[in-house]
Amino acid sequence: MSYSDLMLKSWAEEQRLRVPTMKNAPAFYRNLEQILDTRRQGNYMMGLKPRWDDSVVDFTTGDFLSLSRSGRIREAFLKELEDHRDFDLGASGSRVQYGNYDYLNMVEKEIADFHSAEAVHFTNSGFHANQALLSGVPQPGDAIVYDELVHASTHEGMHLSLAAHKMSFRHNDPDALRDVLTDLKTMQPTFAAGTRSIIICVETIYSMDGDVCALKEFIQIAKEEFPLGNAQFLVDEAHSIGVIGDKGRGLCNLLGVEKDIAMRVHAASKALGSVGGMILCNNTIRYMLLNQARCVTFSCAPSFPAVAAIRCGYKFLMSGETQKEQETIQRNVRHFFKSLQANSTWEEASDEGLLSVPLLEDWEQRPFQAHVVPLRTRNRHEQFLFFQLLLNSMNAYPMAFPVVPKGQTRVRLVFHAHNTLEQIDRLVNVICSFAREMLDIEAGEAESMLPIAARQIYAMQAAAVQG
Repeated sequence: MSYSDLMLKSWAEEQRLRVPTMKNAPAFYRNLEQILDTRRQGNYMMGLKPRWDDSVVDFTTGDFLSLSRSGRIREAFLKELEDHRDFDLGASGSRVQYGNYDYLNMVEKEIADFHSAEAVHFTNSGFHANQALLSGVPQPGDAIVYDELVHASTHEGMHLSLAAHKMSFRHNDPDALRDVLTDLKTMQPTFAAGTRSIIICVETIYSMDGDVCALKEFIQIAKEEFPLGNAQFLVDEAHSIGVIGDKGRGLCNLLGVEKDIAMRVHAASKALGSVGGMILCNNTIRYMLLNQARCVTFSCAPSFPAVAAIRCGYKFLMSGETQKEQETIQRNVRHFFKSLQANSTWEEASDEGLLSVPLLEDWEQRPFQAHVVPLRTRNRHEQFLFFQLLLNSMNAYPMAFPVVPKGQTRVRLVFHAHNTLEQIDRLVNVICSFAREMLDIEAGEAESMLPIAARQIYAMQAAAVQG
């Protein structure tokens, strides 16, 4: 069975309503399945997806530098284990107890030096890192100000936070940030006096939109509005590490603002090819985490293999061995933009409002390109395009509410070092073939109101329900 058949069969089964078949089941499970059925009704039920092999073109994974796919990180990891054959597998305790072992401290120090940080603290994931910071650092009476499109982990951290004020600002808009900060000063004199603090949460590259944070402007505004230094930044660099900056150090390095950022979050699960999160901060914040963040205080320290894998990823960055991969990503995104703009069908579909790529605007003027490129669609069309890509042995996932705001559905494209120019040309051809079909449907020149790929998938779904 081909991957597309396997994937689509799995998808069709996941969308099958469950409650109608559960009349005699315990009410507890019926209640839960009723919630899940609301997602199934819109064909938005998420499930465990089968993994694909290299015959499927990858425009979705977090393996940006191809360290995992190529086997380079695995080979380096096995050598690291061989070089430390007497390691204890588990940490056997939290960092404030038995789990604070020498190898872990050594690797954190190496990474801190690489990123010009006073300290690095490992967490189990980047998600966990944001949770830890926002649950452990803000105090009663403090404020969290956040970009409206920050990651779900930031929202989860805010749910746990003691901060009295949690205020969003319009996405990546310096004027909007200033307005919120000004409102806080007016609302509470303690902020102007510096006796209460503000944490400003942003991301360097936004995971669903691929746009780059206006970080320098934000820093300047925070300094102007709060010259006492009680407004500080929490910057999530999960999507910039390994991809931009000198040796992949990230956007803060590229802009030269490392010393202006109180808290940086890096993730090892993407470009570094392993798993885990890293908090870059000073020792004051680190001790706040150890004492105030329950998910740090009461979590076991990372195991030796987890730390070793992260170290191996960083060794590739530190040695400059991933510079070529960084450049290839830039080449690939530029080629995609050029090829898309050169296609007459794309121009027609864009003019009709059928498809859009916001990052296409003025892309040639940018000093670098983000590897995440959202392809905006009309409602439900993100599923149709996903089907068409999948039937052409390409994988790029559809995104809809609540993952992205309502009315902003998209297929999220992620470009990697292992993508070839030929694969990108195929991608553009499939996108524009889809666009042509949808244009014909809208013009009343097609035999059905659904594209061919969607008709095939929905037939498969109907067969699964009948079965």
